[in-house]
Amino acid sequence: MGTTKIDIRALTLPELSEWAENRGLPAYRAKQIYEWLWIKSAVDFDAMTNLPAALREEMENEFTINTIRVDRMQRSTDGTIKNAVKLHDDRVVESVLIPTDTRITACVSSQVGCSLDCNFCATARLKRMRNLQADEIYDQVVTIHRQAEHYFNRPLTNIVFMGMGEPLLNYTEVLRAIDRITAPDGLNMASRRITLSTVGIPKMIRKMADDGVKFNLAVSLHSAIDEIRSTIMPINRVNPLNELMDALQHWYTQTRRRITFEYVVWKGINDNELSINALVKYAKQIPSKVNLIQYNSIDDPRFQQADAQWVERYREALNDAGIIAVVRQSRGSDIDAACGQLANMEGKEGVSNLEKSNSK
Repeated sequence: MGTTKIDIRALTLPELSEWAENRGLPAYRAKQIYEWLWIKSAVDFDAMTNLPAALREEMENEFTINTIRVDRMQRSTDGTIKNAVKLHDDRVVESVLIPTDTRITACVSSQVGCSLDCNFCATARLKRMRNLQADEIYDQVVTIHRQAEHYFNRPLTNIVFMGMGEPLLNYTEVLRAIDRITAPDGLNMASRRITLSTVGIPKMIRKMADDGVKFNLAVSLHSAIDEIRSTIMPINRVNPLNELMDALQHWYTQTRRRITFEYVVWKGINDNELSINALVKYAKQIPSKVNLIQYNSIDDPRFQQADAQWVERYREALNDAGIIAVVRQSRGSDIDAACGQLANMEGKEGVSNLEKSNSK
């Protein structure tokens, strides 16, 4: 009966150094292997060409590299690319490349499914099957970076943790992935170009702040009235708005980084002056900005995009109060790649591999 191989990327550099030392290898070998894994993004031991063939064979026998692969790719009319990413255990998550004139953003997933029940989100209809490992998150970023260069002749510039799952419920692996993405012995991307989006879990927001993270924080708010928010986002019943604000103020005190509030305006839910005034009052408690996001339908009649006049009314009221408010247009909605739409739509027609389409 065979034993399951360890994924070599689960090892830290000290652990890899200990492994090499126990085999009488020169001290620099562990660093070479680590660079192949995290700087050069190698997913095949044979690709590590500056290592002796015998060492590559030994690693092949003892370890594995559980890389992801793009099982299906879809391209939107606006250039957005959605990937159905198959993991080593055949689970599937989705990631999105979002191009604009000034940047290319990777929207990555952190969990297979989601354990939260936000009523307006397609991912919430899936049960949470497992957390992603750091290397699976890292691989999504590498894949989108390569797609950016292939299809747009530009590099990846930004990363948002706004895909499937709640990042703060996979805290350790998400932070390890960000470390590998930002470290000099990793992809060496700037922390300021990474944004983690959360529904707002006060205990974990405080922990992040105390851990001294350098990336940005966005909160899916959607209402600054407890009764309304609890109806559309059940987590608010156990983490109400006052507790969330206490945690956000702690975040700002520790990091000096402004909060971004993500906010959708729905017809008959928060398209009213009471909701506008509540948001203004809430956002003024902390240095923040508000992204007013276009709603993307998931075929639930309870949720419909509010009339444009209400979105504009929000923007005006926030700006008048000295709060930056920006209306964000959705990207990729025609392929269910926009915010709130990621749900492994296996029945959708897509492109099975990256070589079947080269048009922008």
